[in-house]
Amino acid sequence: MCVGIALAWSELPTELIGRHRLERRAHERGGEREVQFLFRDRDPRLPIWRDGRLQVVRWGNSRGQSRFLPRTGWTWSETVESGGWRHAEPILVDIPATLGLEQGVWYRIRQGIRGILVPDERGLAVAYMICEPSTHYYHIMTRSRRMPVLIGERI
Repeated sequence: MCVGIALAWSELPTELIGRHRLERRAHERGGEREVQFLFRDRDPRLPIWRDGRLQVVRWGNSRGQSRFLPRTGWTWSETVESGGWRHAEPILVDIPATLGLEQGVWYRIRQGIRGILVPDERGLAVAYMICEPSTHYYHIMTRSRRMPVLIGERI
């Protein structure tokens, strides 16, 4: 699983930073500014690429805002592939990230993470990160039995 991501400040359009007040999520790492998106945030959000446009949307349903969506921020790749989300008409999206966070360990991500985007009952977009069973290395590194489905790489 991945409980947070970081994205380089330079990857985000100024308009998006202002509209979603992302400066409050800004952090410095090694002299570089980044924006952190954490599932434990009061208002968990994720950046996503949809139809060639970068957007920031709600990450999962941890606070129970929807009565119909699962109260989590992740879904198994097997569930997506077997049609478990068919009722919600999911759209596959890419979640841009330069770093991922699990069990207090930040690790490098080259291209991003796979996700799905579904509407809640009010039609608001909600993103879920797609996960799969951990590789041996990822499990040793993070002590987690599941990991995000990464775009174009395996850890």
